[in-house]
Amino acid sequence: MTEAFADFRSILRLDSELNQIQDVDILLERILLECRKVVRAGAGSIYIKETSRGKEENAEKLLIRYSQNDAIQKELLPGQKLIYSVFSVPINDSTISGYCAKTKTLVNIPNAYNIPRDAPYSFSPEYDKISGYKTISVLAIPLVTVDGRLLGVIQVINSTDKEGKIVPFSAEDEFLVTHFAASATQVLQRAFVTRAMILRMIRMSELRDPKETGTHVNRVAGYAVEIYDRWAYNHAVTRVEQEKFRDILKIGAMLHDVGKVAISDMILKKPARFTPEEFAIMQHHTIYGAGLFYDPQSDLDNISWDIALTHHENWDGSGYPGWVDPVTGKPVSTDSEGRPLGRKGEEIPFAGRIVAIADVFDALCSRRIYKEPWSEEQVLQEIRNLSGIKFDPELVDVFFEILPHIKQVQNFYPESV
Repeated sequence: MTEAFADFRSILRLDSELNQIQDVDILLERILLECRKVVRAGAGSIYIKETSRGKEENAEKLLIRYSQNDAIQKELLPGQKLIYSVFSVPINDSTISGYCAKTKTLVNIPNAYNIPRDAPYSFSPEYDKISGYKTISVLAIPLVTVDGRLLGVIQVINSTDKEGKIVPFSAEDEFLVTHFAASATQVLQRAFVTRAMILRMIRMSELRDPKETGTHVNRVAGYAVEIYDRWAYNHAVTRVEQEKFRDILKIGAMLHDVGKVAISDMILKKPARFTPEEFAIMQHHTIYGAGLFYDPQSDLDNISWDIALTHHENWDGSGYPGWVDPVTGKPVSTDSEGRPLGRKGEEIPFAGRIVAIADVFDALCSRRIYKEPWSEEQVLQEIRNLSGIKFDPELVDVFFEILPHIKQVQNFYPESV
């Protein structure tokens, strides 16, 4: 069996693995990793097409979603992730990725520092100067659907031979990544549909609750995955198990407050703090949300149930809704006065404990009708103060371990102005 044939068979095997991933962001990260493996690329980035609502020229852009670099990664401490800048590039002739997107054609450059003068695109060495990593060979591959729609671009950098020497990407590499991109695009298209359906559910909540925005749920879900990834590293969780859990965690976290659609507008849109009676009604959004996932059909339903029901439980047992039947809303375990006992400690599902930190952190950082955003110092001190009271102490420690990545998620999903 030739090496090329073996590589092609590995691409076919990857199809089934990629089809198991439901979340767009996790899929994008995996697609970039596997594409780099196929052509032995030392680094790379994956972009998605973004269309602004304005009518100005160049409204369509490529937004970077993930960047990977083996050389820089090796310089980091074990368990740390690469932090990269959040930026977009126009879909035009000015950059390699922009030209690839505009023309929807593969671009293969043997040496980025020796691009022919008559080429429509150019290469800027500024990022190389910042990162200390020299880009030589570049291969940009468009992700185009069967009906001709551009989803994004994969750009891989610095192919290496068996001795580790940087070489140009070959015609064989072009063949392999073209087939890989075709398969990845189909899977990615399905994931975009799933994400769109989820965001439509979120927009339903947003119509009822102005705080429940797409950027808020994306940030909360992003924080949750970062917290889980570090926890998984600390606990030596296998890659397969980690990828499966982080995938459904991401989607479940986005739906954490979907039960608010059942709460009255007079409460949701009240421009002030709730009265005790109003707060008691508001607490029922956890029960209503869990009820949407009654009779679960999948692991995603199970984790969405857990998160919706328990993301307001507190580590010390003082949270809500406590031990209730999510179908009837009636207590199943009560105190001496008949009130439901709160779940505490590890009685709270793991996913619920993660989302609790992510949700509170984002709420404190965000502007609300009744408050201004807290300063970063105030927010972080509050998270520390609530360790062992509201939050799982181990997960608070993990949160501070990966704080730079928490801030990176904030940059990905800024508040709309």
